[in-house]
Amino acid sequence: MAQPVARSRSTNPAASERSRAVASGVRERTIARAQRSGSPAQPAEDLTRAPGDPAQRAGDPVQATGTDLGESAPATLPDAAWAELIIDVPDFPKPGISFKDITPLLADPIAYASVVEQLTALAPEGVDLVVGMEARGFLFAAPLAVRLGAGFAPVRKPGKLPRATVSASYTLEYRSETLTMHADAIRAGQRVLIVDDVLATGGTARATAELVAGLGGSIAAVVVVIELGYLDGRAALREAGMADVRALLRLES
Repeated sequence: MAQPVARSRSTNPAASERSRAVASGVRERTIARAQRSGSPAQPAEDLTRAPGDPAQRAGDPVQATGTDLGESAPATLPDAAWAELIIDVPDFPKPGISFKDITPLLADPIAYASVVEQLTALAPEGVDLVVGMEARGFLFAAPLAVRLGAGFAPVRKPGKLPRATVSASYTLEYRSETLTMHADAIRAGQRVLIVDDVLATGGTARATAELVAGLGGSIAAVVVVIELGYLDGRAALREAGMADVRALLRLES
């Protein structure tokens, strides 16, 4: 399985500016190489690898087994260069919390495409359904489902889904929440991939897993873009029986 990249992030605004400049330079060089070669910048040896191949590394561009996005798809960034676009916002949404703002990453088409490609490489094989949690989990789970040729089911807050639902409650590092799914969202025996942007304490993923299991789904893995290693959410998921947790990027501070 691809291993997450360990990296420490700074909350200094000047450092964030430098990080964005670095990522911009990487994108420009990547695009320039792609234009010179006449195709997206991808190592030649990677073009024969299928998503889920044990030899595939997190960060390697891959070809999709699901819907083909076409030859016009943008070039991708190498490894976790996209992480430099994430901005730490201290004391949000409450004092003591460092919020990971991914909106600059989403605004950059090459960085966003890179993350989706790398999630495709990280995902296990044989996924029937991708489940994403409100709201930022949708941004990665839905395009990943398209790439994998799987269905997508949303997990939402109470009152947002129009038909009969099931629910599960959990505690975040700064508040309590309840999640719901349509009662018919999962067919018994389906292999379900749980996807979110960030793994913190593990409460959201654990509640989602409870919903999936309650509807008869089999959890293939939990895949996240960023894992906050210092909050040890992975251990909480392991205690709940979810041993297969995969992250593109692991932050230790």
